[in-house]
Amino acid sequence: MEFFNKLKENDLYNKWFRTPYSYVTGAVLLSLFQIVMLAATGSPWGVSATFANWGAWLYQLVGGSVEKWYYFTGPGAPGSLNALEAGFMSNSGTMLNLGVIFGALLSTLLASQFKIKKIKNKRQIVAAISGGLMMGYGARIAYGCNIGALFGGISSLSLSGWVFAAFMFVGAVIGSKLLVKYFM
Repeated sequence: MEFFNKLKENDLYNKWFRTPYSYVTGAVLLSLFQIVMLAATGSPWGVSATFANWGAWLYQLVGGSVEKWYYFTGPGAPGSLNALEAGFMSNSGTMLNLGVIFGALLSTLLASQFKIKKIKNKRQIVAAISGGLMMGYGARIAYGCNIGALFGGISSLSLSGWVFAAFMFVGAVIGSKLLVKYFM
């Protein structure tokens, strides 16, 4: 316990782990990570396509078959049966997504910001589940989430990234107003 008390008083720890970074610093770091990702893998940073693979692996685990699914076999298919056959731990997207998940947890813990909040009512649960499902569905029909379709699209000079940005902004405004009106 004494170690943690000393750590909280350490100026270097407070500067790098407890104090929030500015938006500019975050943007520069994200841009650098995108460049490294593009150089290392040859493709822009993406998150949601890997979730489709995770779902397929879970479906196969309970005895399902995805070999005839258009997503994995159709012309220009975004998914790949080869990626599925390689397995969960051999997939670079899996490693990236696990890194994001555990990195977010680690940064929250290091900043002493981890909290388990009490669920206020059932409407909050319904809103969270339906919002997550709509975001997941939207990410697949938009051919990417805010990372792949927006960040990857804009950084590779694609018009689709800017169109995605405009509609994501409109959706965020509408979603925020609905959230405040019905769930706050």
